[in-house]
Amino acid sequence: MISSKNILSLLVLSLIIFSCATNPFTGKKTMALVPNSDLFPTSFAQYDAFLAENKIVTGTKDAQMITRVGERIAAASERWLSANGYHGYLDDYKWEYHLVDDPTENAWCMPGGKIVFYTGILPVAQSETGVAVIMGHEVAHALANHGQQRMSAGMLQQFGAVAGNVVLQDESDRNLFNEYYGVGTQVGAMLPFSRSHETEADKIGLYIMAVAGYDPTEASKLWERMKASNKGGEPAELLSTHPSNDSRISNLKSLAPHAIAEAKKFGVTSFRE
Repeated sequence: MISSKNILSLLVLSLIIFSCATNPFTGKKTMALVPNSDLFPTSFAQYDAFLAENKIVTGTKDAQMITRVGERIAAASERWLSANGYHGYLDDYKWEYHLVDDPTENAWCMPGGKIVFYTGILPVAQSETGVAVIMGHEVAHALANHGQQRMSAGMLQQFGAVAGNVVLQDESDRNLFNEYYGVGTQVGAMLPFSRSHETEADKIGLYIMAVAGYDPTEASKLWERMKASNKGGEPAELLSTHPSNDSRISNLKSLAPHAIAEAKKFGVTSFRE
């Protein structure tokens, strides 16, 4: 007779095996328990709701810059993907670029290409190239299906919690499991998973911005400004969803020459001011 523990293990294994996608930038298999056919419509609806509730900046030089950089980053993404055997990868994307009047230092790209920049991050960006650094990074999250992966990881985390409570028959064992499971999986799995996504998005974003004609050596300088803006307020890396600013700056400096070499493959030998 198959035990409930073995049944649960088989279910988890089946979910992972049959619900995978391929990251086009690394070639690695990634979790995709929520398909894009379900994820994108939800993302688009949430984006529309956000826009309806916030003040959108239109017609200004800054708003025009956000659209211009976004269109160049989207075109560079299409070029890179098509050149590397992923023609049609972006067919279901519906790109939008909006500047929102908000002092928060933030920007994001939802699955399917829905982008928002907050006015609060523009002083840190300082220039169009700085915007391209941020834009490339945020778009990279969408291109690499990081949102899909985080949702899938969260589902597996919840499934593990349910499985543990089903398998453990002794009440004291269940209580002990529940006490440590959430913290253990968060610090030992979910946070490192998130940090790896940030590092991956930095690399992909650097390549894309270079192909779009923006100088990738400016990326580390952008994060130096981010560090100064944070004023030492970042949490310890172990307990953070993001790598430390110092780790990020060092990584971007080392990656910049590779991004320049990648851009040359697309005929880009000089960068915009």
